[in-house]
Amino acid sequence: MATPNADFAFMVEQAIKAPSGHNTQPWLFALRENSISIYPDRTKALPVVDPNNRELFVSLGCATENLCISATHKCYDPIVQIDPANSEIRVTLARKEHCIATPLFSQIASRQTNRSVYNAKLISEDKIESLRSLPRDPNVAIRFFARGSSEFNKIATLIYEGNRIQMKDSAFRAELKQWMRYNKHHQDATHDGLSYAVFGAPNLPKWLVRPIMSHMLNARTQNQSDKKKIESSSHFVLFTTKHDDIYDWVNLGRTLERFQLRTTEMGLAHAYMNQPNEIPELEELLTNELRLDDEYPTILLRIGYAPRMPYSLRRAPRFCITNDSL
Repeated sequence: MATPNADFAFMVEQAIKAPSGHNTQPWLFALRENSISIYPDRTKALPVVDPNNRELFVSLGCATENLCISATHKCYDPIVQIDPANSEIRVTLARKEHCIATPLFSQIASRQTNRSVYNAKLISEDKIESLRSLPRDPNVAIRFFARGSSEFNKIATLIYEGNRIQMKDSAFRAELKQWMRYNKHHQDATHDGLSYAVFGAPNLPKWLVRPIMSHMLNARTQNQSDKKKIESSSHFVLFTTKHDDIYDWVNLGRTLERFQLRTTEMGLAHAYMNQPNEIPELEELLTNELRLDDEYPTILLRIGYAPRMPYSLRRAPRFCITNDSL
């Protein structure tokens, strides 16, 4: 492959700062003269927790949004085309004479998934209204549920039930362990996965940490931890799609990334609580409890205020060769 144009390389570097399930970073890039394509790296899929690759394509949508924001920052006009048949997201890039200010660009490097216990402060209604007004895809809806509301409590109950179901599944636990990084040496060797540091764990020898972490993978411990996290959060935020397909998943990811960059800009923390969306029977209960007529609950966040945590590492970008790539 020829040496990529420096602007395109820069855009890809920003794209890979997007979030992904278990920090698997499931993306591949193809560079062409006037476009960049993003494809799923199916070797990084999570077949147990994400059997339909829904969360994988949401992650690709987040990466796409970062790429588009950084393209605008570099004075390009990005046009996104989604080809579900080939699992391709192609971003065509045309040079512009004048740059348009992109306030969210500066947040790409700062955004993080913050899995810590928050400080329980409620987010003001004017900030929630600002988040509600963010541009979103017409097939994507965003709903906010404040701590103390009946809907918030119903969602919390389904999260605890999700933990009970998932932690009883040996395949789920095995897949989770595959992506756990037990200390700094382990983390630095892979530059992916769920780092010990993002959970606030100490840097100890792997032989010591691994059995302790494995012992903690049970519903009781997980629910005790999640209860503290939920009770310290301000709101749940649920993202839904009109259709349960690749096109809507990618566009939800783009909306989600804009949301996360904006919350970062506002000094808010966010973390994923997707258990009710990952288990079909709980997804049905969530849909009924929240009266989500003709919508698919896809991504669930908790948001609030919290100090920064260590950042998850990223692998170098990975490229694939296509018939028309450079």
